[in-house]
Amino acid sequence: MDEQHRKLIVKEIQHWQRSKLLPEQYCDFLLNLYLDDPTKRPPTGIAGKAAAAIQRSKGRHWFLVFGLASLICFIALYFSLFHPLMQIAVMAAGVLVLLLLGHRLRPRNEAFGLVFVSSGMLTMLGLGLYYLKLHGISHWAWQMLFLAVCAILWIIYGIGARIPLLHLCGWIAAIMVYAMLLSRNTDRPEWYEIQLYWVPAALLFAWGSWFVGRWSKEASAVVMITAALLWFMPEIYNALLIVEPVGLQMQIILKIAVGGILLYALRKRWIAWVV
Repeated sequence: MDEQHRKLIVKEIQHWQRSKLLPEQYCDFLLNLYLDDPTKRPPTGIAGKAAAAIQRSKGRHWFLVFGLASLICFIALYFSLFHPLMQIAVMAAGVLVLLLLGHRLRPRNEAFGLVFVSSGMLTMLGLGLYYLKLHGISHWAWQMLFLAVCAILWIIYGIGARIPLLHLCGWIAAIMVYAMLLSRNTDRPEWYEIQLYWVPAALLFAWGSWFVGRWSKEASAVVMITAALLWFMPEIYNALLIVEPVGLQMQIILKIAVGGILLYALRKRWIAWVV
């Protein structure tokens, strides 16, 4: 058997081993048959591949890694001394790099790619709030405005990149902004006024789930979950932001009962929207 065919067979056996298509002992036996020197078996597993990659690495790779680590440390240490525009540019560049890495890695490894995307979004939120604090921008309106911008970006990116959890986080952030605006601009609202602040939005999102479902089932499901969250937001708002909520337990029981009746009556329609 020539060397080319031997390498192809070894590569196929290793694929079987990684995919658990054959028991480990069978794969070891076959590798011992087709390898010229079984002691020089190609490494498997994350640790083995990492060790092999380190052995094959060259001087420029080490220089690049340590140079990048030094650059990150330099930016972290002297970030507060940069010009404000430079700070914004550094934050935008960091977030963009993480998102690009996540976008490129997702086709090969979905979970690993989503880690980078999530890191980019959390970095944007954390650095943005740190930037506001660093420059003494402590007014709640600026913080809410920044959170609203993050919510819009999460929703757009979540829909475009087909990441339902990020899409949902965007709507949750938008709900938080709306709740804080209500808290700051209303003075002791009655229980029925709080219901009017949220229930129409819940009904609008429920209709929006049907509307969006024509183009994307994933987005439709997220909008439906958001509608369910908005349905119970008056009670959450009462519990967290009202000092002495009136009849909170009764409101929750009635909301669950009415919501259950509506879901049962319209089950054929909303299941078709989101499934």
